[in-house]
Amino acid sequence: MRINTRIQLSVMMFFNFFIWGIWFVTMGIFLTKGAIAATGAQTGMAYGTQCLGAIIAPFIVGMIADKFFAAQKILGILHLIGACLLYVISNSTNFDSFYSLLLIYMILFMPTLALVNSISLNQIQDAEKEFSKIRVWGTIGWIASGLIIGWMAWEASPKTLNITFLVASIVSVGFGIYCFFLPNTPPPKAGKSVSFSETIGLDALKVLADKNYLIFFIASILICIPLAFYYGQANQFLNEIGVQSAAAKMTLGQMSETLFLFLMPIFFVRFGIKQMLLIGMLAWVLRYLLFAYGNVDDNLWMLYAGIILHGICYDFFFVTGQIYTDQKAGKEVRSSAQGLITLATYGLGMYIGFYIAGMIVDQNVINTGHNWNKIWIFPCLFAAGISLLFFVFFKEKAKVKTEV
Repeated sequence: MRINTRIQLSVMMFFNFFIWGIWFVTMGIFLTKGAIAATGAQTGMAYGTQCLGAIIAPFIVGMIADKFFAAQKILGILHLIGACLLYVISNSTNFDSFYSLLLIYMILFMPTLALVNSISLNQIQDAEKEFSKIRVWGTIGWIASGLIIGWMAWEASPKTLNITFLVASIVSVGFGIYCFFLPNTPPPKAGKSVSFSETIGLDALKVLADKNYLIFFIASILICIPLAFYYGQANQFLNEIGVQSAAAKMTLGQMSETLFLFLMPIFFVRFGIKQMLLIGMLAWVLRYLLFAYGNVDDNLWMLYAGIILHGICYDFFFVTGQIYTDQKAGKEVRSSAQGLITLATYGLGMYIGFYIAGMIVDQNVINTGHNWNKIWIFPCLFAAGISLLFFVFFKEKAKVKTEV
């Protein structure tokens, strides 16, 4: 791959995840402690908009990116429209209007996760060796967003946290324009006669005919139920128990993710697909156990360890899963298949997870805030159960060769 192409793709990953991270991590504090004064259930609903967007994403990608228009152009258009929505969201003063606008925005944003993967994978020859080196810049973008929030001390004033949406809006304008200059990623089925099922992206469902991939797909849905607890509650948890500049400290997780992304090619050589995925799932079990018994006094190290485990939690399961999906799908349905796994992870599983997390948080309200020990034990045990089932039923241990 040419160096200028690598730079273009790295910048693409950086800003796509920066735009998401700058408002997503602190949204719980903004909603519950700010002017909107949302409940735990409402906060879960707000985070659940990403899941509804992820459920719709495969149809958008399947109908457009694989069939009609170049992926980089679709990416640019989605971000330009998104910039307008983010600006309006930054001025919302009640939950109903906030939720409605955020839902529309996430329906447009979630397809970008599959699109940036598709654009990157279209330019590289060996996904196992090269993809992680590009994907890592998305993690760095998320880190940058958290550090900015901490440096500006925005969490200390929840009622002014709407500035995060405004920043995301401004960045989206510039990034949307930039996308039109990315390497061309033409639709692989342009000009071909396709069926209705192919037009709406259902042709990607053929990857589920592989028994091991079907088990992985189901596990992806289920493991994202406990995952939702971290994305939706971790920042609120850390702020509530007295951790200063929690969003900035949470970037330790993305720093860990960055390190493991660089090491991914080594792990692919040493471990098989099953071992990589299983290690990632077990890391979630350990993380929630550490959160359940950590505090800002004697067990502060547990909180930091739980945050730092994000590198293993995310990379070993989700990045491995994206590469595994690319290997199983092949070139013809690459974008649709990436959209399908986005549906499984960020869609169905996390939607259920955010709903359950909101209910459990509301059920554990106490005079001083929440009983976080009980809240974190639930996803810990749930992740342990899914890990055990995955260990028993998933049989593909050998390294899978990348299709080029």
